[in-house]
Amino acid sequence: MLRDPSKEVMEKAYARWAPVYDVLCGPVFLNGRRAAASAARKVGGRILEIGVGTGLSFDDYDDTTEIVGIDISEPMIARARKRANSGRYPFVKDLLVMDAHKLAYPDASFDCVVGQFVITLVEDPERVLSECARVVRPGGQIILVNHLYSERGLAAAVERLLAQRARKLGLRPEFPFQRLAAWARAHGGAELVERRSVKPFGVYTLVRFRRAEARSAAA
Repeated sequence: MLRDPSKEVMEKAYARWAPVYDVLCGPVFLNGRRAAASAARKVGGRILEIGVGTGLSFDDYDDTTEIVGIDISEPMIARARKRANSGRYPFVKDLLVMDAHKLAYPDASFDCVVGQFVITLVEDPERVLSECARVVRPGGQIILVNHLYSERGLAAAVERLLAQRARKLGLRPEFPFQRLAAWARAHGGAELVERRSVKPFGVYTLVRFRRAEARSAAA
């Protein structure tokens, strides 16, 4: 089994990706991005997007939401800020360089946390998920969209074969859904409420967790 990628590997990879990210990845991730943003708009309110990248998702939100975006990559955030400064996205309130493993926000600061094509890339996914759960209010949601490991069949064999080379590009094709499910069981405060393939081809998976409601003193 491959070791989880380091923070340094990912920072270097996405510094290289930043200048061409919109052109190469924008069309490829379009359906998954829209699916995640649509689910987040249904929650509404204050939304934190981890791994916001160059801000490609801004077009998928509206003024019913208030967006805060973070990314570990300074070149990515620089491009996101340039996009936000166009004036087209008044609902984007803040864009910061920040490590999702250690979010600089108080507990229950957001109605929703969105991670688009990011949770499979971070150094410690379980720690990031726990941080997301911490900053989401009780009843709020964590919404993820990603390609997840096929787990069996020819696709799984190909993903395992390509995994080592993919790491150098900042990719991680062998990440299974079961790792997300195991985190939720261990955490105890996050309930899986949806797992579905994103149309038209089912290449990406949308996963939603709901933060457990706070129990009353009498409970």
